Amino acid sequence: MASKKKIVVTGFEPFAEHTVNSSWVAVQELEQLGLGEAVDLYVCEMPVEYQAVKRLLPSLWKENQPQLVVHVGVSGLATTVTLERCGHNKGYTRPDNCSFCPASQCCVENGPDCIKSILDMDTICKRVNDAGIGITVSTSEDAGRYLCDYTYYTSLHLGKGRAAFVHVPPLAKPYSGKDLGRALQAVIQEMLKLLEGSHSEEAQKGTKHSSDNP
Repeated sequence: MASKKKIVVTGFEPFAEHTVNSSWVAVQELEQLGLGEAVDLYVCEMPVEYQAVKRLLPSLWKENQPQLVVHVGVSGLATTVTLERCGHNKGYTRPDNCSFCPASQCCVENGPDCIKSILDMDTICKRVNDAGIGITVSTSEDAGRYLCDYTYYTSLHLGKGRAAFVHVPPLAKPYSGKDLGRALQAVIQEMLKLLEGSHSEEAQKGTKHSSDNP
């Protein structure tokens, strides 16, 4: 029997005006829904603190050995569920929940300016919108240069691109926590299908090579 896929999904604790963080509400709703029998889902609430994120992420990757890590954050500007294509290394000037800001203003010293997810967010966005779940999904190139972007970049760096970031609107603007949970479920299921597709392509290439050398 194929072993279960391990997927880690994180949301954030409250910060600033977000006294209830819809990202963590959405992740808890997703935990109730699950991702099907074949997926082992692990959820975790992230602090809105640069140093804590830098400490936590390596252990999340190492201890869970996930196929994919999906981070979820709230955006006060968002009115759709937004899939972020990439994370940025520089420009972190906004203090966190501990009033701390990295002196270097970057995630990884000498890291590339931008790291893209290996997942094609435009394809995922189109598939979820076409499925007509009643929740609009869009894509973005700018995760906002705060803890969301910082977490995403660090995770992309650790996971060699096998990470995703989903921005959700605040609760009731316009979606409920349950709606956001359903949206996450639909989005992550499409992400897993894409990952499966890329694995099977690699496997086929491998079989072609091996058949050349009987």
